Amino acid sequence: MDKEENTYSKRFMRYGKVGSNLGIAAARVALSKVMNEKSLEKNAIAVTSALGDIKGPIMKIAQILSTIPGAVPAKYADELSKLQNNAPSMGWGFVNRRMKAELGKDWQGKFKSFDKEACAAASLGQVHKGEDLKGNVVACKLQYPDMSSAVEADLKQLDLLFSINKRFDPAILTGQIKKEIAIRLREELDYEREANHLDLYRAMLKDHKDIKIPNVERELSTKRLLTMTWQQGVHLLSYKNSSQEIRNKIGDMLFRAWWIPFGQYGVIHGDPHLGNYTIIEKNNQVTGLNLLDFGCVRRFEPSFVKGVVDLYNGLLLNKRDQVISAYETWGFSDLKNETIEILNIWAKFVYGPLLDNRIRTISDGTSPNSYGRKEAFEVYTALKKIGPIEIPREFVFMDRAAIGLGAVFLHLDAKLNLHDLFEKAIGDFDEKKLKSRQNKIFIKTNVDYGD
Repeated sequence: MDKEENTYSKRFMRYGKVGSNLGIAAARVALSKVMNEKSLEKNAIAVTSALGDIKGPIMKIAQILSTIPGAVPAKYADELSKLQNNAPSMGWGFVNRRMKAELGKDWQGKFKSFDKEACAAASLGQVHKGEDLKGNVVACKLQYPDMSSAVEADLKQLDLLFSINKRFDPAILTGQIKKEIAIRLREELDYEREANHLDLYRAMLKDHKDIKIPNVERELSTKRLLTMTWQQGVHLLSYKNSSQEIRNKIGDMLFRAWWIPFGQYGVIHGDPHLGNYTIIEKNNQVTGLNLLDFGCVRRFEPSFVKGVVDLYNGLLLNKRDQVISAYETWGFSDLKNETIEILNIWAKFVYGPLLDNRIRTISDGTSPNSYGRKEAFEVYTALKKIGPIEIPREFVFMDRAAIGLGAVFLHLDAKLNLHDLFEKAIGDFDEKKLKSRQNKIFIKTNVDYGD
């Protein structure tokens, strides 16, 4: 067995270990009449350790759960939030066989050059730098084999995580959460869909010349291989100690790159983490922002976007009826006064920087390590007292994206008037106009949204 086969075999052997360890953790909880803080923490650490042994789709699932108050016990959320997706890359023998499967036996003849070593590896695949026959530098995103089976296996592990949660008088019901995660993960396996997402984002951000989207090389792409123009850039964290002016400029580009698609087209990038952005420099000056990785993109109905705008305006103008209407629009039902107040705790945290009409950082003096934890725990504790509520599935990735984008801003420590930027991104919101824009742009970019 050669090196890459051995590495790949070990990767899938570890899936069995994760399932076993999660099963043991669930059994411990089921058998325990009293789960004190110490044993709860110990169990949470054991589960996180098991998940950390592999770098597959389960990592994405764990990170998503850590951002939703009440999806898993607070101790578990704290531990899951520490997981980082940093997969070991597969060797050249593996890459050669996978490229043959996607582009044919003569695949190397379709490139002037192709780096044998991967420049990045993640949960679903790895990226190689190359050069096409026209001399364009390209990034080739190659999916690992049988990832569909891996995703389905990890969704079964999700059931085990949720079974643990059920033993703790859960704050929220998890049926819709699992449904949403399953849909989005299965979509990420389709690189033809992701290629269309690149075209979609290029169209949505065409008036923002400082935000760059890679071009897709369709003749060198398949359902499991995505070849794009290489976007030269500097890692965002390299600017962590730059001048306030530079960090503010980067923050402004980041905000527009995420909120313009949502406000104008009802589309979000559901995974806005540090690795999905690089900064463009020219003559030692920051001139632009590269957007990378478009696997996790979600479209919302105009009514959902209206709910976001209504909740913002309801909180801004202290209009309770508008706030309630927004929650109902999203699919929250049987809203008692106590439930509304609890939901408002989280809403005011997420919306807080947008409601505050002044120049500020996103944390506004709060420690990055504690940002959002107090509010999440408060929501979780309060919901447990009144019984579990059903979270609409649209909420899952909207919440994850808001927390992810906030984390990027925490690292950057930009000082901006986020209220003004949000008002510009949303514009004079009109539900019918948004629907019309969606219809036109989805047809133009061949993006199918049936869910």
